[in-house]
Amino acid sequence: MQKITTYLWFDNQAEEAAQFYTTLFGDSRIVDVQRYGDGGPVEPGTAMMVTFELAGQRFMALNGGPQFKFTEAISLYVECESQKEVDDLWARLTEGGEESQCGWLKDRWGLSWQIIPRRLPELLSDPDPARAQRAMQAMLGMQKIDIRALEQAANG
Repeated sequence: MQKITTYLWFDNQAEEAAQFYTTLFGDSRIVDVQRYGDGGPVEPGTAMMVTFELAGQRFMALNGGPQFKFTEAISLYVECESQKEVDDLWARLTEGGEESQCGWLKDRWGLSWQIIPRRLPELLSDPDPARAQRAMQAMLGMQKIDIRALEQAANG
Protein backbone atom coordinates (compact mmCIF):
# COMPACT_ATOMS: atom_id res chain seq x y z
CA MET A 1 0.00 0.00 0.00
CA GLN A 2 1.19 3.47 -0.90
CA LYS A 3 1.68 5.62 2.22
CA ILE A 4 1.64 9.08 0.57
CA THR A 5 -0.89 9.94 -2.14
CA THR A 6 -0.99 13.07 -4.28
CA TYR A 7 -4.31 14.87 -3.74
CA LEU A 8 -5.55 17.17 -6.50
CA TRP A 9 -8.27 19.82 -6.07
CA PHE A 10 -10.46 20.51 -9.09
CA ASP A 11 -13.42 22.83 -9.45
CA ASN A 12 -15.78 20.27 -11.00
CA GLN A 13 -13.64 18.30 -13.50
CA ALA A 14 -12.03 15.61 -11.30
CA GLU A 15 -13.73 12.67 -12.99
CA GLU A 16 -13.10 13.99 -16.51
CA ALA A 17 -9.44 14.64 -15.69
CA ALA A 18 -8.93 11.22 -14.09
CA GLN A 19 -10.53 9.50 -17.08
CA PHE A 20 -8.18 11.40 -19.42
CA TYR A 21 -5.04 10.87 -17.32
CA THR A 22 -5.63 7.10 -17.16
CA THR A 23 -5.47 6.94 -20.97
CA LEU A 24 -1.94 8.37 -20.98
CA PHE A 25 -0.01 5.66 -19.15
CA GLY A 26 -0.01 1.88 -18.92
CA ASP A 27 -0.95 0.34 -15.57
CA SER A 28 -3.52 3.11 -14.99
CA ARG A 29 -7.11 2.88 -13.86
CA ILE A 30 -9.96 4.54 -12.00
CA VAL A 31 -10.03 2.85 -8.58
CA ASP A 32 -13.12 4.45 -7.03
CA VAL A 33 -15.57 7.30 -7.54
CA GLN A 34 -17.48 8.70 -4.56
CA ARG A 35 -20.46 10.82 -5.54
CA TYR A 36 -22.29 13.68 -3.87
CA GLY A 37 -25.69 12.76 -2.53
CA ASP A 38 -28.74 14.83 -1.68
CA GLY A 39 -27.96 17.89 0.40
CA GLY A 40 -24.46 18.27 -1.05
CA PRO A 41 -23.11 21.49 -2.53
CA VAL A 42 -23.66 20.27 -6.12
CA GLU A 43 -26.12 18.16 -8.09
CA PRO A 44 -26.55 14.66 -6.59
CA GLY A 45 -24.58 12.05 -8.50
CA THR A 46 -21.74 14.42 -9.35
CA ALA A 47 -18.33 12.95 -8.59
CA MET A 48 -17.01 14.20 -5.25
CA MET A 49 -13.78 12.20 -4.95
CA VAL A 50 -12.07 10.16 -7.66
CA THR A 51 -9.28 7.76 -6.74
CA PHE A 52 -7.14 6.69 -9.68
CA GLU A 53 -3.75 5.24 -10.51
CA LEU A 54 -1.26 6.40 -13.13
CA ALA A 55 1.51 3.92 -13.92
CA GLY A 56 0.71 2.26 -10.59
CA GLN A 57 0.96 5.54 -8.60
CA ARG A 58 -2.20 6.44 -6.66
CA PHE A 59 -3.83 9.89 -6.85
CA MET A 60 -6.99 11.36 -5.42
CA ALA A 61 -8.98 14.12 -7.11
CA LEU A 62 -11.63 16.20 -5.38
CA ASN A 63 -14.36 18.29 -6.97
CA GLY A 64 -14.06 20.94 -4.31
CA GLY A 65 -15.16 24.07 -6.13
CA PRO A 66 -13.38 27.08 -7.59
CA GLN A 67 -11.64 28.31 -4.40
CA PHE A 68 -8.21 26.86 -5.23
CA LYS A 69 -6.25 26.70 -8.49
CA PHE A 70 -3.19 24.74 -9.53
CA THR A 71 0.14 26.58 -9.72
CA GLU A 72 3.59 25.64 -10.96
CA ALA A 73 4.62 25.24 -7.32
CA ILE A 74 3.71 21.58 -7.80
CA SER A 75 4.04 19.51 -10.95
CA LEU A 76 3.92 15.91 -12.05
CA TYR A 77 7.34 14.79 -13.33
CA VAL A 78 7.24 12.11 -16.02
CA GLU A 79 10.50 10.39 -16.94
CA CYS A 80 10.28 9.35 -20.59
CA GLU A 81 12.24 6.60 -22.29
CA SER A 82 12.16 8.01 -25.82
CA GLN A 83 11.49 11.06 -27.96
CA LYS A 84 8.30 9.37 -29.16
CA GLU A 85 7.04 9.14 -25.58
CA VAL A 86 7.93 12.81 -25.00
CA ASP A 87 6.19 13.82 -28.23
CA ASP A 88 3.05 11.77 -27.56
CA LEU A 89 2.58 12.97 -23.98
CA TRP A 90 3.38 16.56 -24.92
CA ALA A 91 0.80 16.55 -27.71
CA ARG A 92 -1.96 15.03 -25.58
CA LEU A 93 -1.32 17.09 -22.45
CA THR A 94 -1.00 20.44 -24.22
CA GLU A 95 -4.27 19.90 -26.09
CA GLY A 96 -6.38 22.63 -24.53
CA GLY A 97 -3.46 23.50 -22.23
CA GLU A 98 -0.31 25.52 -22.72
CA GLU A 99 3.36 24.94 -23.38
CA SER A 100 5.95 26.41 -21.07
CA GLN A 101 9.73 26.04 -21.13
CA CYS A 102 12.32 23.39 -20.30
CA GLY A 103 9.88 20.48 -20.62
CA TRP A 104 7.10 22.06 -18.53
CA LEU A 105 3.49 22.40 -19.62
CA LYS A 106 0.04 22.95 -18.17
CA ASP A 107 -2.80 20.66 -19.15
CA ARG A 108 -6.35 21.88 -19.89
CA TRP A 109 -7.15 21.92 -16.15
CA GLY A 110 -4.08 23.98 -15.26
CA LEU A 111 -2.09 21.13 -13.69
CA SER A 112 1.66 21.45 -14.39
CA TRP A 113 3.62 18.55 -15.81
CA GLN A 114 7.30 18.05 -16.58
CA ILE A 115 7.76 15.75 -19.58
CA ILE A 116 11.44 14.88 -19.33
CA PRO A 117 13.43 12.30 -21.30
CA ARG A 118 15.72 10.18 -19.15
CA ARG A 119 18.63 11.45 -21.25
CA LEU A 120 18.26 15.07 -20.05
CA PRO A 121 19.48 14.61 -16.44
CA GLU A 122 22.24 12.33 -17.75
CA LEU A 123 23.50 15.09 -20.04
CA LEU A 124 23.12 17.79 -17.38
CA SER A 125 25.29 15.76 -15.01
CA ASP A 126 27.90 14.80 -17.62
CA PRO A 127 31.35 14.51 -16.01
CA ASP A 128 32.64 16.94 -18.65
CA PRO A 129 31.42 20.35 -17.40
CA ALA A 130 31.57 21.86 -20.90
CA ARG A 131 29.26 19.15 -22.30
CA ALA A 132 26.87 19.60 -19.37
CA GLN A 133 26.85 23.38 -19.86
CA ARG A 134 26.14 23.10 -23.59
CA ALA A 135 23.25 20.72 -22.86
CA MET A 136 21.92 23.15 -20.22
CA GLN A 137 22.05 26.08 -22.64
CA ALA A 138 20.19 24.05 -25.27
CA MET A 139 17.52 22.98 -22.76
CA LEU A 140 16.94 26.57 -21.63
CA GLY A 141 15.93 27.46 -25.19
CA MET A 142 13.41 24.63 -25.52
CA GLN A 143 9.77 24.22 -24.68
CA LYS A 144 9.34 20.50 -25.43
CA ILE A 145 12.63 18.69 -24.85
CA ASP A 146 14.32 17.44 -28.02
CA ILE A 147 16.81 14.66 -27.24
CA ARG A 148 18.64 14.87 -30.58
CA ALA A 149 19.13 18.66 -30.23
CA LEU A 150 20.42 18.16 -26.66
CA GLU A 151 22.90 15.52 -27.83
CA GLN A 152 24.08 17.74 -30.68
CA ALA A 153 24.53 20.70 -28.33
CA ALA A 154 26.41 18.59 -25.77
CA ASN A 155 28.72 17.29 -28.50
CA GLY A 156 29.45 20.86 -29.60
